Amino acid sequence: MKLPEIPANVFSEAVREFWKIRERQAQKQQKEGKRDQGSRGAVTGGKQMEPFARVIIQFLEEVGVRRSDIYYGNFPTDLPGFYRPTKRWDIIVVSSKNLLAAIELKSQVGSFGNNFNNRTEEALGSAEDIWTAYREGAFLTSPAPWLGYLFLLEDCEKSREPVRVNEPHFPVFEEFRGASYAKRYELFCRKLVRERKYSAACFLLTDSSKADSENNYTEPAEDLNARQFLIQLLRHVLFM
Repeated sequence: MKLPEIPANVFSEAVREFWKIRERQAQKQQKEGKRDQGSRGAVTGGKQMEPFARVIIQFLEEVGVRRSDIYYGNFPTDLPGFYRPTKRWDIIVVSSKNLLAAIELKSQVGSFGNNFNNRTEEALGSAEDIWTAYREGAFLTSPAPWLGYLFLLEDCEKSREPVRVNEPHFPVFEEFRGASYAKRYELFCRKLVRERKYSAACFLLTDSSKADSENNYTEPAEDLNARQFLIQLLRHVLFM
């Protein structure tokens, strides 16, 4: 089967919905008078990455993956782990009792300093957990699954400005010197793939002021672009 055409701005509508969902969640929090307001209120409301899940699922169905084999949202996406009983992924594909793919969809808007370490530790931990579980036979006769990591970061002055590093005892790696949070996330996503923690990663930047435009996100690294991410996923499920 031939792979479907993937447009350059494949996630444009998803990004537009992402910002709309965040705005609605923040307004709801404020109306309810909750203490968890503003930007954090939008974050804890969840659901922001569902538009991205719908795009990915649409392409999976286009290459013949049965809808009943795709799990996301309210459908069970829990997979066994090695260091913990289970981990809930954002999207999984299970066909004929074989785990074909597991995908994480993450975003960050504001609070860059507070959340960078949490995001990196979470992604690394999930990868280590599932691959060790796979090695120990948790997925029975399944071949090695395809792991995907998609990360959407707010494009703003704070995410692009250089960040100082603390080196009280030993020097950090040179690529981190003066690197912004946007650059740190780019490096992180690339290293996830090069160290074979994930099969592919996608890194996107988006500015809320451009949410309604057609070009409402950028792809700062060619090796982490959306089209390549989707092509690798579709090739895996298609030829397994």
